Amino acid sequence: MLENVSLFSGLSKEALEEIQQHGSVKSFKKNTVVINQDDETDSLYIILSGSVKIYVSGADGREVVLNHQGAGEYFGDLALIDKQPRVASVMTTEPSRFMIISRDDFMRCLSSNPEIALNLIKPMTSRIRMLAQNVSNLALLDVYGRVARTLLQAATEQNGVLMTDKLTQQEIADMVGASRAMVSRILKDLKAGGYISIEKKRITIQQKLPERW
Repeated sequence: MLENVSLFSGLSKEALEEIQQHGSVKSFKKNTVVINQDDETDSLYIILSGSVKIYVSGADGREVVLNHQGAGEYFGDLALIDKQPRVASVMTTEPSRFMIISRDDFMRCLSSNPEIALNLIKPMTSRIRMLAQNVSNLALLDVYGRVARTLLQAATEQNGVLMTDKLTQQEIADMVGASRAMVSRILKDLKAGGYISIEKKRITIQQKLPERW
């Protein structure tokens, strides 16, 4: 189950089996909050199937989505290192299964497989860069600019075209800190202009998005 998880890439079959023995597998329904912001827990969650959104909430109830993750990815790694409360909440966006490994068990695995440390550091660096870029986007870009940047970041090349995974207008709005109505208008105009197409909530970028809207 762990051979496709980037955190454990390069490990032997024996090492993967050892790690798997330390984990417990749990299933969660769609829209279940797995971790609450400010929780004092210290387990690592590995996504075996399904997907989640990672978000922060303000005192007024508003949410900003920081990231979406799917099978093969993981969350909760910061708490493994500093033992501090969770900095964000995590909710399933479809029925999901996780392998959960406690901090103590993970540290024992780490001591016998030090290469895991390098696999842990690399994605952390990428996340820090992404968060810095998101903060910059919120501060410096208008709503259209944030929507365009989000679409480009979410899209991957599939059969020669850039296409996102399933994204609702509300999910995009939560990611860019704008209203769903505003996002809907922007997507409608981009679609009318032939810049994007939308099918079954997947957005295909047909041509270079305009710099301004």
